[in-house]
This record gives sequence, structure tokens and C-alpha cells, in this order.
Amino acid sequence: MEQHIQNLYEVLSQVEGFVYPNEIELNWSILIVLYPFITGLVAGAFILASLERIFKVRILKPTYGIALLTALSFMLVATMPLISHLGKPFRAYEIMITPHLSSAMAIFGFVYLWYLMVVLLLEIWFDYRRDMILWANESKGVKRFLYRALSLWTTDISPKAIALDNKIGYIVTVIGVPSAFLLHGYVGFIFGSIKANPWWSTVLMPIIFLFSAIVSGIALVMLIYIIVSKVRKVKLNMACLDMIAMYLFYILLIDFVLEGLDQIHRIYEAEESFEVLHKLVFGKLFFTLFIMQGLLGTIVPLITLGIFQFYKPKENIRKVIYLIVPVLILIGVFFMRWNVVIGGQLFSKSFYGYTSFKIGLIGPEGYLMAAFWLIVPLLILAFLLWLLPPWKKKDEQSEIQSA
Repeated sequence: MEQHIQNLYEVLSQVEGFVYPNEIELNWSILIVLYPFITGLVAGAFILASLERIFKVRILKPTYGIALLTALSFMLVATMPLISHLGKPFRAYEIMITPHLSSAMAIFGFVYLWYLMVVLLLEIWFDYRRDMILWANESKGVKRFLYRALSLWTTDISPKAIALDNKIGYIVTVIGVPSAFLLHGYVGFIFGSIKANPWWSTVLMPIIFLFSAIVSGIALVMLIYIIVSKVRKVKLNMACLDMIAMYLFYILLIDFVLEGLDQIHRIYEAEESFEVLHKLVFGKLFFTLFIMQGLLGTIVPLITLGIFQFYKPKENIRKVIYLIVPVLILIGVFFMRWNVVIGGQLFSKSFYGYTSFKIGLIGPEGYLMAAFWLIVPLLILAFLLWLLPPWKKKDEQSEIQSA
């Protein structure tokens, strides 16, 4: 209690101008920043996988399995920052058993379940079923039991069964693409529909969130592919990385143009909130918006990837750049979420004052809790890559012979 009062005094000492009493402390903190960031990684990773499955971009084959498992790993944790933020997290399940069609967050719960249960789990199951059956025959002990349980004790790997798996998996992927758009576009819709906040209230918010999500997911898969290849001590497929870099460049360019269009529209419209937002952007958000999101997270990767579309340096140089650029993009997208969630709460609805945001190291909404929910999906991914290694998948011909 004393610590809370001390933090409140520190915040009050940094309040500028006139703010309403309920605006002194921010209701949404870093955990709410993580929520759209993690869901964005899910959507982007799945869309990268769909490029190979639906649009037949075969050059992306080395990242297909990694992208699917990455999407599943982060999807399993996507709601946990929200649940951790709740005052009574153990009541979170009630949103599913008492549906409220007028509640934006309740609808998100159903979208989340649809995407996790119907799209991701089904696609991965149909994609890996035949491999899990073969791996079960080759494994012993706990691992053999896991493979048999995950394959639901099926044993049919005949050409007809494999063809049916591929067909259903393809259909699920086709359904999954608009579902991925819905998943993260809906996150942007939640913010964009809050009319009382001029920093959030824009029809472009869902689209901006969606494209930044695609960028972040693709960047994450690119980074994981490089790290996994280094750990496995296998040669990187540079043609695959070059293709991912091309997609990153064009999608990042679209995202940059959309965000620029949104800002130009605000400047041209210059509503009564323009002055307070102008001071916010060039004041409290200057470092996170212009330096972290704009310069490091957007401009530098955009220029670098743009140059690569016309001139490709030596392979060793590209390897280093392809390791750095995804990290910068992920930092930029994270701070984009930060600027939206935190920035939208720093100015008063009176348009005459600003509050401050202070985050601690420990506590239910501190840096350590945020780091925990970023590390957990990576640990899940490490386990999934061990259990379902994409590089050990066997082609259909070898499966038929084994059968």
C-alpha cells in the first residue's frame, strides 16, 4: 500500500496541466501492450506459412513448418497478458460461458477460440498426422506415446488417407487466411472504435494493426529460422531469406504509407484535439515514436531492405543484415503498440493536461512479468520444434514405402 501511495505521489509530481482524477494513473499498462503485439506475431507467422501452402511459393518451404509452430506457440499465450492484467484472472473463463454479443472483448474470445481450435490446431494436425504415425513407429518410450496420442492413435497412411489430409489441410489454410486477418484486425478495431479517444479513433487503426502484425510475424519467423539453422549447424537457404526479405520490404512499405496517411489526415483535419496530440508526439512520445518506432523500427529496415531489392551484397553480409533487420522490425512494432496503448492514455480528455507512466521491475504488471509472457511462447516453440521438427518431415513417397 505504501509503495502504491509513493508511486502515486511520483506520478502526481509529473502531471502537467489539468487532468481528471481518474486519468492520473493509467488503467492499461505494458501487459496490454503485449496483447496486440503477441497476437500480431501469430497472424503474421500464419500468413507467411499460407504463402507456401496456398499461393505455392515453394521457395519458402524451409520456413513453412517453423511458421506454423511459431503461430501456435504464441497463440497459446496470446490471452495470458490480458488474463494477468485482470483483478480476478480465475474468472476469465466466464467470458466464454456467458456470451455478450455487444462486448468487443467477448467477441474476441470467440475469434481466439476459432483461430486456435479450428484453424491452427487442425492445420498442424493434418499436416503432421502421417509424420507422427511414422515417428511413433521409430520412437520408444514417452516420445512414442506422445506421437500416438497426438495422432489420435490413427495408423492409416495410405495414399488415399494422405491425399485426404492434404486436401482438408489446404481447406483449413484457406479458411485460416481471412481468420488471421480477422484475429488481428479485430484488435485494431477494439482501439479504433473508442470514439472518446482521438489518438485511437481512426478507421485506419484495424488496417494499420493488421499490416504491422504481418510485418512482425514474418520478421519473427525469419529470425527464428536463422537461429534454428545456426543451432542445427545447417546451411541457410539464402534464396528463401531473400524472398522473405522482399515480402518484408513491400509489406513494411505499405504499413509505413498507411501510418503516414493516418498522420497526414490528422494534420489536415486539425480537430480540437490536434494541439494536445501535437505536444504529446513531440514531447512524451518523441523517443518511442520517432526514434524507436520510426527510425530504428521502420526507416532503417525499409532503406536496408529497399537497397537489397536492387543490389545484393555478398552472402556473409546478407546473413548478418538478415539477423539484425528482423530484430529492429520487432522492436519497431512493439513500440508502435506501446505508442498506441500507452500514448493514448497520457493526455487528458480535457485536452489541457498530461499524465505520466511509470513501470516497475517486479509486480503483476512489471518488466519481469512482461518478459515472462514473452519467454513462455519461445519455450513452447522450443518444445514443439523438438517434438515436431519440420526438417524431419518425410515426403509422401517415403511414407508410402514405410507403410
